[in-house]
Amino acid sequence: MLNTKPADNQFPIHELIKNRYSALTIDPNHPVEKEKFNSMIEAARWAPSSYNEQPWSYVVGFKGDENHQKLADCLVEGNSWAKQSPILMLSIAKKNFTFNKTPNRHDLHDVGAANAIMHLQATDLGLAMHQMAGFDVEKSIKTFNIGEEYEPASMIAVGYLLEDKSTLPENIKKREEAKRERKDFEKMFWPV
Repeated sequence: MLNTKPADNQFPIHELIKNRYSALTIDPNHPVEKEKFNSMIEAARWAPSSYNEQPWSYVVGFKGDENHQKLADCLVEGNSWAKQSPILMLSIAKKNFTFNKTPNRHDLHDVGAANAIMHLQATDLGLAMHQMAGFDVEKSIKTFNIGEEYEPASMIAVGYLLEDKSTLPENIKKREEAKRERKDFEKMFWPV
C-alpha cells in the first residue's frame, strides 16, 4: 500500500484513505502490470451512480502506444511531468440518462466517484494515481471524437512512485515534499 505521505487526520479513517494522495513523481520506467490495471478499472466499475447509470468511460493509453501520445499531447504545460507516466487516461462523462434521454445533473459527480474508488484501489495495489483538470478539453474532444452527449472530465496519470527523486525539477520536488493540507474539519459543514 502506498504510504509516503499519510494524512494527518483528526478522527480515525481507513488506511486506504489515509494513504491516498495525488503523487507527482511517477516512475516512467516501471510499467504497471495488466492485472493491477484491470483491478483499478473493476473497482471503478462498482462505483455508485444516479439511477445506476454508470456514466463513466475511459480513453486509456499505455506508454509507447498511440493513445498515450495523444493523451500526453492534450496535457497543459503545468502537467507536463505526467507525460511519461506508464498509463494516461481520460475520464469521460455521459451527459444524459440512457433510460429517458434527460440531462443527468450528476454525471460529473458520478465519474468523480468512480475515479475516487479507482484511486483507492490503486493505493491498495501500491500504485500512484493523479487526476488532473489541466488539459485541453477542446483538443481532447477533437482527438478522440467525443460527441456532444459526452464531456471530458479529468486526465489521470498512473504508475509506481519514483524512488530516486534527486533528478526531479525543483518545482516538482518542492510540491511533492510539501505537507498535505486540508481545510479545517469544522469548515466541512454548511452554516445554517
